[in-house]
Amino acid sequence: MPFLAYRVFGWESVEITPDWNMRDLPLGRTQAMCNTLACTSCGLLFLDMRFDPEEMSALYADYRGDDYAATRGRFEPGYEWRNAILNEGSRYIETVEELLAPYLSSTPRVLDWGGDTGINTPFRGRASLHHVYDISNKPPVDGAEIVDREGILSAEYDLVVSSNVLEHVPAPGDALEEIVSVMGPETVLYIEVPHEDVVRLVPCEADRIRAKRHWHEHVNFFTEPAIDAMLARAGLEQITRVSHQVSAGGKDSHVFSVVAKRRADHQPSTPTPRP
Repeated sequence: MPFLAYRVFGWESVEITPDWNMRDLPLGRTQAMCNTLACTSCGLLFLDMRFDPEEMSALYADYRGDDYAATRGRFEPGYEWRNAILNEGSRYIETVEELLAPYLSSTPRVLDWGGDTGINTPFRGRASLHHVYDISNKPPVDGAEIVDREGILSAEYDLVVSSNVLEHVPAPGDALEEIVSVMGPETVLYIEVPHEDVVRLVPCEADRIRAKRHWHEHVNFFTEPAIDAMLARAGLEQITRVSHQVSAGGKDSHVFSVVAKRRADHQPSTPTPRP
C-alpha cells in the first residue's frame, strides 16, 4: 500500500499521464509491486517482502505518534480519526483478562512483548510488575516500565503477552522462539493475532491467494494450522485458542486469542542480550 511503501522505502506512487508519451505503458497511478504467498503445509498467507531491522525501525518508530498519523493520513484520508481511537486503548481487555484469569494470580508479573506504551497490557493497573519491550521508543503509560533485553533477563514473569505483534514481523516463528526463551516453566503466554477475513471466510487456499491483492502492515495472515505449527516448533503447549469478534479503531474484526505454556520437555536455548 502507498503508505507502507513510503514509510519503509521512501517510495512515492506516481501518476502516468499523457504527457509522458509512453507507447506501451498504460495511463494511471503506479503502486509498489509485491506478491502474495501461502505455505502449502499450514496455509499461512504472507507477503513476499520481509523487512529487515532498519526497515522495521523506519515503519514502527513513534508508532501511531503525530508524525506517523500525519504521514499515513496523507495517503489514507481520515486515518487520524482512527489513530486517535486506537491510542485510547483496547475496549476488550476485560475479555482477555477473563480468558487468562484462571491461570494467574490477581496481581501477576507481566511482560508485554511489543506492547507499544503498555496501554493494552492485560491486568494493567493491577500487575505487581508491568514491563514493556518495544521498538517504538514511546513513553510508557503510568505504572509501566520500558525494558531492554538485559532488563528482561534480570526479571521473572507470570505472564508474557504478544498481542497483535506476530502478524507484523518478518519471521514470526523466530520471534516466538525468542519470547519462549525468556519464559519460565510456569510462565503463561498470551498470543493474539488477527483472524483475517480472507482466511476466515475463504476456505480454499488458492482462492485466498487470488483474493489477497494488497498488503499493509500485517504481513502474515494466520490459519489455525499455522498457529499450531508455530507453537509446536517453539516448544509450546496450547492451553486454549478461541476466535472471537472484537472492536478496535472504530471497526469490528476477528482475532485469535491463544493461551499457552512451555512444554515440560522443552528446554529453550539460553537467551543473550541484544540491542
